[in-house]
Amino acid sequence: MMNAIIEITNLRLRTFIGFNDEEKTKQQDIVINAEIHYPLRSGCLEDQVSDALNYKTITKAIIKHVESGRFLLLEKLVADVLGICSEHKDVTYAKVKIDKPHALRFADSVSLSLDIHCNHTKEK
Repeated sequence: MMNAIIEITNLRLRTFIGFNDEEKTKQQDIVINAEIHYPLRSGCLEDQVSDALNYKTITKAIIKHVESGRFLLLEKLVADVLGICSEHKDVTYAKVKIDKPHALRFADSVSLSLDIHCNHTKEK
């Protein structure tokens, strides 16, 4: 069986991230990169939309969660987005990296990555 890998690259959003006073009152830019693995069903090769993992649905869920949320720690934000990326029963592996551009004076950004190997159990 073939494996498919969805890559969401440089999804640029704004959210409240951080615990300093200024960070709590002013939204900051973040950049999200995600990688989602799942087994490719034969229907995908026959152009059957219902057999594919819908990356647009995943991306919309990420956008809604990030833009409506407030996060003290980058770890929490990354874990939440990873949860969204890995919640579908067909996902076998997911990795999320989020950058905070200009978080440090002499650095382009600060980033944090988390990944998970998924073992979803089939519903009975």
